[in-house]
Amino acid sequence: MQNIKRIKSDEKLLAVVKNLSELVAYQEGSVVSRTIMDKETGTVTVFSFDEGEGLSEHTAPFDALVCILDGEAEITISGEAYRVNAGEMIIMPANDPHALRAVTPYKMLLVMIRS
Repeated sequence: MQNIKRIKSDEKLLAVVKNLSELVAYQEGSVVSRTIMDKETGTVTVFSFDEGEGLSEHTAPFDALVCILDGEAEITISGEAYRVNAGEMIIMPANDPHALRAVTPYKMLLVMIRS
């Protein structure tokens, strides 16, 4: 299989088959990310979170789709906590405060859509 590389806004997209879970490894006590696509219209990033790790509450000016690839996350949006498991997804609306925490080690695909 072809190696995947970051696709920038001025590059042509290429057809590549990859296993998303294999694009980032778990690292003890860490959050790891790998940007797959970074265009004016949005970004696609794969993350891994070790158990207990997370991202503190913040906002983003873009709608975001989070797909859990492995494990379990607690995602809080506007003060309401959601448990999201492997194979499930959640939408984080633009400008709503949100935070993420690993209930177990987990991996996710984050798709941010700029509108």
